[in-house]
Amino acid sequence: MIIFLIILTAVLVLSLGAGVVIWFAFRHRLVTISHEPAEETATAKPLAFRWRYIILPIAVLLLSIALVIYFYYQLPVRVAYHFEPDGSPDAWLSRGMITLWTLLPQFLLTLLAVAITWGIARMGTMLQQTTATEAMLERIIPGMGNMIALPQIILCFAMLDIFSYNAYQIRIIPLWLLALVIMGLGTILLGIFFVRALRQVWGVPR
Repeated sequence: MIIFLIILTAVLVLSLGAGVVIWFAFRHRLVTISHEPAEETATAKPLAFRWRYIILPIAVLLLSIALVIYFYYQLPVRVAYHFEPDGSPDAWLSRGMITLWTLLPQFLLTLLAVAITWGIARMGTMLQQTTATEAMLERIIPGMGNMIALPQIILCFAMLDIFSYNAYQIRIIPLWLLALVIMGLGTILLGIFFVRALRQVWGVPR
């Protein structure tokens, strides 16, 4: 759980940093756009919400719900959820509580993805977006929304590991190893996304 909280904090900080960078980049771009012909602004429409903006968070949420449905009645009354370095359990919760504490963060993170995508879309509308800035937002929003799936995947894996141990006495690979792999891949993908987003924000043809 501590690993998950650290990773979640890192993702949220990266999201906040991305929002700040994109905000200032858009503000700079608007200074340029304000000198362009009014016809471009007249053709732009408010950006609509699309499910593809949060498809990964929703997919992980649905997968988590499916795992709970599959494992729930195979779990004992007391479920081990924390383990010593040698693999022996040292903390337990009731079956209902462990289900609540594994699903609740998934719902909250999915709502966070919705809030982020909605907020960026609203930001574009308040900044009097043009057709060009709408095209940029169409590329930025899916990356920002689907990035929330990174901590969701780690949490889903932790839930699967707990359920697998309590139902079949089988442990999967260590959670910290999966977290490192996912965050490494996520960092690479996030870097590519930021580079592309900033190049499009600063380099939109006039």
